[in-house]
Amino acid sequence: MGSRPGGGPYRRLARNPPANVNADLAYQQRQAGNSVLLIFAASVLSVFLVLAAQYESWTLPLSEVLIVPMCLLAAVTGLLARGFNVDILAQIGFVVLVGLAAKNAILIVEFAKQAEECGVSAGQAAVQSARTRLLPILMTSFAFILGVIPLVLASGAGAEMRQSLGTAVFAGMLGVTVSGWFSHRCSTP
Repeated sequence: MGSRPGGGPYRRLARNPPANVNADLAYQQRQAGNSVLLIFAASVLSVFLVLAAQYESWTLPLSEVLIVPMCLLAAVTGLLARGFNVDILAQIGFVVLVGLAAKNAILIVEFAKQAEECGVSAGQAAVQSARTRLLPILMTSFAFILGVIPLVLASGAGAEMRQSLGTAVFAGMLGVTVSGWFSHRCSTP
C-alpha cells in the first residue's frame, strides 16, 4: 500500500476502477451541481453587507472585500502545488479565508477612518494606519498560519481531508499576508 492516504494503488483504482464498480458521482453530488460559486458569493456578499452597515458607507467595505481574489488565488495555487483537488473542505477553507482576509483590511480601514475624522487627509490616514497596524496584523496572521501547520502535515485516518483544508487556509493566508507586507513596503518610503 502507498505511504500516503489516497496515494499508490488508491489513485490507480480511482482512475481505472474494476468493471463491477461504479465510479460516477453520487446522485446528490450531481443534483447539487456546482453550488460552490453561489455559496462563496453569498459569503462575500454577507461580509460586504455587514461591513457596509458597520461603516454606514458603501465604498469603505469595497476596499476590504477586494483582497478576496488574492486570497483565493493563493489558496488554489497551494492546493494545486500539493496535488489536491478543490474539494468540500477546501471550499470551507475558502469561506474561512474570506473572513480572515477581511479582518486584516478592517484593522487598517478602521484606523484610517478614525484618523480621517480627526482631520488627517485620506491618503495620509491610510499610510498612517498601515504603519500603525502592520505589526499586529503580521502577528495574528503568522499565529494563524503556524497554527494550521498540523493540518497541513496531518497523517493517519482522514489525513487527506485535513491536509486539504489546512493547505487551503495555510496557502491563502500566507499569500494574503505576504502580498500585504510587500504592498506596505512599496507604499512607505
